[in-house]
Amino acid sequence: MPFPPPPRTLLGPRRRSLLLSAAGAALLVGCSTGDDSGTTGGSESAAELARARAAADSETLLRHYDTVLAAYPTLAPRLDPLRAEVVRHTTAFGGTGSTPSATTTASPSTTASPTAAPATEGDALAGLAAAERTLADRRAKALLDLPGELARLLASVAAAGAAHAYLLTESAQ
Repeated sequence: MPFPPPPRTLLGPRRRSLLLSAAGAALLVGCSTGDDSGTTGGSESAAELARARAAADSETLLRHYDTVLAAYPTLAPRLDPLRAEVVRHTTAFGGTGSTPSATTTASPSTTASPTAAPATEGDALAGLAAAERTLADRRAKALLDLPGELARLLASVAAAGAAHAYLLTESAQ
C-alpha cells in the first residue's frame, strides 16, 4: 500500500482563521463605536427622555429602599451596599442621587413607591426584589431603542438590578 503524498504546507493564515478574525473585528467595531454624535435630533430627544425616565425610575427605587430601611433599620448591613449602587445609577442617568421629596412627580413608567412599610422583613426584601426585577426587565427592553453609549449604560444598570433582585431573594430565604 503506497503512502499518501505529504500534505501541502501552507504559508500564512488559513481561510477559516481569516474569516473568524474578520467576523471578530466586525463585532468589536460594532460594539465600540462610542460616538453617538451622528444621531438625528429626534433620537437625541428620545435618548434624553429615556435618560430622564431612567433617573426617575432609579429615584423611585431609592425611595423604596429608604422606606424599607426606615421601617427595618436592622436590614441596613444588607441593604446599604445595594442602596449605594442605586444612588450611583441615579447619578449616572443625571438624577440627584438623593431621595426626592414627596412632591416630586415621577414618570408614569416608574415603579410605584410604597405608601406603607411591609409587615415583615421578609416581605420588605421580597418587595425590593420584585421592584428591582421589574425595573431591570423594563430597562432591558428599553435599551433596544437607544443609541450606543446610553444603551450600554442601561444594559449595565439592568444587569446590576437583576443581580440586586437575586441577592435580595437569597437574603429573604
